[in-house]
Amino acid sequence: MKHIFLAFLALLTLSAQAQNNFKVPKYEKFKLKNGLTVYLMEQHEVPLINVSVVFDAGSIHDGEKYGLASLTADALTFGTQKYTKEQIEEMTDYVGANLYSSAGKESANVGMSFAVKDQEKMLDVLQQVLMYPVFNETEFAKHKQRTLLELTQQKESPRAVIGNYFNQMVFDKHPYATPSGGTRTTVEKIGVAEVKDFYRSNYTTDRAAIAVVGDFNTADMKKKITALLGGWKTAEGKMIKRSAPELSFDKSQVLLVNKADARETTFLIGGKGVDYNNPDYVPLLVVNTVLGGRFTSWLNDALRVNSGLTYGAGSRFNRLKHGGTFYISTFTKNSTTVPAIDMALGVLDSLHRTGLNEEILASAKAYVKGDFPPEYESAGALARLLTDMFIYGFDENYINTFQTKVDGLSVAQANEIIRKYFPKENLQFVLVGKADEIRDQVKKYGTLTEKEIKNEGF
Repeated sequence: MKHIFLAFLALLTLSAQAQNNFKVPKYEKFKLKNGLTVYLMEQHEVPLINVSVVFDAGSIHDGEKYGLASLTADALTFGTQKYTKEQIEEMTDYVGANLYSSAGKESANVGMSFAVKDQEKMLDVLQQVLMYPVFNETEFAKHKQRTLLELTQQKESPRAVIGNYFNQMVFDKHPYATPSGGTRTTVEKIGVAEVKDFYRSNYTTDRAAIAVVGDFNTADMKKKITALLGGWKTAEGKMIKRSAPELSFDKSQVLLVNKADARETTFLIGGKGVDYNNPDYVPLLVVNTVLGGRFTSWLNDALRVNSGLTYGAGSRFNRLKHGGTFYISTFTKNSTTVPAIDMALGVLDSLHRTGLNEEILASAKAYVKGDFPPEYESAGALARLLTDMFIYGFDENYINTFQTKVDGLSVAQANEIIRKYFPKENLQFVLVGKADEIRDQVKKYGTLTEKEIKNEGF
């Protein structure tokens, strides 16, 4: 029995060491003649292949046609020159493969996973979706109607839309302010012609990358990808110089979004955050773990565990390529709106007043280090990591130095991080709730503006 216990202990020790020494696995990176960047990473644990493709085709290119990038990404799978939408679905379902497409603010993504034995057929499907989508009119019309219905339904869920209001308030006239999913008014006006134009202009090989991770031989896969996508000719990508958003606030503001039948108030409180490649992000992550990044955070303890004002409260830094936001988020009954906001502000204030000590910092470090490696355990996650590296312009050093940066964070440095990055003055408030019940009470937090949730504007 003693030998079994010692062996088990040794396995645990090795596992911990493996986690603490996690590094991005070896990969090969090269470019095709058409400018497409390719990442290949062998992972032989399971007989699967995962593919992530990314394009500079996010909603920052929407202009006034909010939702165009999202609709275009969705419509890639609505049929190709070779396969109908039904055939694509039948072929992928039959072999248990997964195919998806979507668009966020800064990029559009196509992803696929399949068994090694099915790679020839699935790579053929992928090529068709990327290079030869036909944007079928009938399928697009059906999807557009579903999208319009979803946009209407979202207005019934404050948590589904509050982020859009916050982005509009904080980013103002910057492209980050616009709702990626669109509004009913903008989506109504988008047709197949606009989608085709957006595809031709933004799905360009010189501003795109593909990552293939899984059970294959790199030399063989290189030949396959070159044969599949090497002949793809697209327009030249548009070189648009993006400026960082101006996130400087000279006063606190409150946006109250009226939902007349609301029994709860959902709110975000925050301001300026950091961009994706901020060198202090790892220390920020550790400190935010204490404030609102885990179940035992100060915010959750105060608002949920100790007072019962909510079922959950947290905080986060939402990073984008050229800027980002910080916010505290939670929800509470109408009658406890002000106590909940006051308590959240009190917790943020205590972070600044008392800072962290050795014991609290050590706990946060252990949590962050334990949570970190599992994020990249799967081949799919590694494929997405590689295409993120392409879009956001970072390399494997971010991952490879993560543990060292966590371990090296001192109490003094952590408290300097608090002072530098966690906003405490001129905060921006967005509340979605019943205005008649909370209007007079929330005026004290800043200059008040009201909107109706049933209206289109964000």
